[in-house]
Amino acid sequence: MTIERWVRVIAGSFVLLSLALGVQTSPLYVNVNWLWFTAFVGLNLLQSGFTRFCPMETLLRRLGVKSAGETACSN
Repeated sequence: MTIERWVRVIAGSFVLLSLALGVQTSPLYVNVNWLWFTAFVGLNLLQSGFTRFCPMETLLRRLGVKSAGETACSN
C-alpha cells in the first residue's frame, strides 16, 4: 500500500476508534474526552489539505513506505 492510502486508513481508524471510546451509547465507552482526539484528527486532515504537511506521512516515509509516484515509477 502507498503512503496516501495508509494515511486515509489510519485517519479513518483513529476517528472510528475515538468515537467508539467517546460516545456514551457505545459499548466501548471510556470517557467523553476521546472526542477531542476525533477533532484533532479532523483538524490535522484539514490543515494538511492546505499546507501539504502531514506528520503521519512523514512517519510513514521514514518507515520506508513508498508514495504513489514512487510506486508507479518502479513498475
